[in-house]
Amino acid sequence: MSDSTPHEHGLRQTGSFTTDQLGKHVASDEHSLSVGADGPIVLHDSYVVEKLAAFDRERVPERVVHAKGSGAFGELDITEDVSRYTKAAVFQPGTKTPMLARFSTVAGELGSPDTWRDPRGFSLKFYTTEGNLDIVGNNTPVFFVRDGIKFPDFIHSQKRLPGSGLRDNTMQWDFWTQSPESAHQVTYLMGPRGIPKSYRHMNGYGSHTYQWVNEHGARFWIKYHFIADQGVEGLTDEAAKKIAGEDADAHRRDLHQAIENGDFPSWTLYVQVMPYEDAKDYRFNPFDVTKTISKKDYPRIKVGKFTLNQNPLNHFAQIEQAAFSPGNTVPGVEISPDKMLMTRVFSYPDTHRHRIGPNFADLPVNFPYRADQNSYSHDGPMRYSFKHPNQPVHAPNTTGGPVAGGEKAADELRWESDGDMLRAAATLHSEDDDFGQAGTLFREVFSAEEKAQTVENIAAHVGDVSDEAIQERAFQYWEHVDTDLGMRVRTAVARRRD
Repeated sequence: MSDSTPHEHGLRQTGSFTTDQLGKHVASDEHSLSVGADGPIVLHDSYVVEKLAAFDRERVPERVVHAKGSGAFGELDITEDVSRYTKAAVFQPGTKTPMLARFSTVAGELGSPDTWRDPRGFSLKFYTTEGNLDIVGNNTPVFFVRDGIKFPDFIHSQKRLPGSGLRDNTMQWDFWTQSPESAHQVTYLMGPRGIPKSYRHMNGYGSHTYQWVNEHGARFWIKYHFIADQGVEGLTDEAAKKIAGEDADAHRRDLHQAIENGDFPSWTLYVQVMPYEDAKDYRFNPFDVTKTISKKDYPRIKVGKFTLNQNPLNHFAQIEQAAFSPGNTVPGVEISPDKMLMTRVFSYPDTHRHRIGPNFADLPVNFPYRADQNSYSHDGPMRYSFKHPNQPVHAPNTTGGPVAGGEKAADELRWESDGDMLRAAATLHSEDDDFGQAGTLFREVFSAEEKAQTVENIAAHVGDVSDEAIQERAFQYWEHVDTDLGMRVRTAVARRRD
């Protein structure tokens, strides 16, 4: 195990003289080796070849989703005792754990403005003594679709048309109006928190339901809530567009400068805890990520706080190459039978293998440096770490290699499965309609001013839909959310036409 922090891991000292990548001093930073002053450059000038070839390959493919992001390092401090719910070392009272946070937009490309109306990714990596724990969520407690089979279609609808290369509101509403489960998230998106003032002024959520297991094997369903200690503030469309035109990196700049100035942002961690058996007949399906679990039914329990206090030393190495996955769990933490979550457990590391390479976990920012790593995987591109030459490379073996099923092995029993294989949404929960929680959010959570602003936000977006049939479906979509809201949207769009 290393005594270095993830913030410093991989940092090299700078010397006085330029070298190539293998450490050989180079003759010049300014002049290639040529045949005469005006002659051809020679191929055996290995430094020029190396320098240009490395430059040609400086960029890895950007993330298909969450491409534009920023992040920082910090520490999670557990101030309360939740050991009755989980045996995970990271959540035991008094524990302090180094961590990395990455915040991002969802639909925009790598160079897109930080202030587009879009959910924000909220990804956390905790370097625990039992391996890395990732909590990969958003700044909203819900999502647009409940089944990962629809996720590629959803993202395609939010990206760009193949012909014009432009984003298209008609395409977005064509998808949303045919996917009514999206209503809860779209209401958040069009509401007062649809554009955060900054990364520091937004909450974070695990979004999905996860499972905690205590030392006695008792199981609980939990929801993660990270509440911004700076307060939650949003931007109007007008303010967001103005900022986008002046500084496309406004949120990245704000986070970096705040930490640089010693104004360290923090978030208080709470969890909702549901007894294992309660999930079977709770009024909402707790494994449907388009739904929330009511805080009145299951109040939030305080766990601790995380603080970000170190900017990355190198944005590419430590933020662009950071690789998160909701499948990165530790003993005492497991996933749930949430269909969207289960597909993400596959998709995230698969993306990293394509984007960064099969050995992405070997990179310092992703390496579980506080835990023993005894994997039998080996070789492949960019392999950095390796085993002792006498250690066996296969399992099972009789020559002293590591064996599975150790004391800290993850619990194998995740949940009960007692149904036939089928393609359907769960229907056993009494209040599981698609529009109900979205309507409650609009009627009971938004203030009168926020309701009026939400109507204008929706009208501006729906007003750009070019297909009348799709626009009519959008009006009906909002009427299903709330009759008054739908009528106000119709009126606002008609007013914009006049």
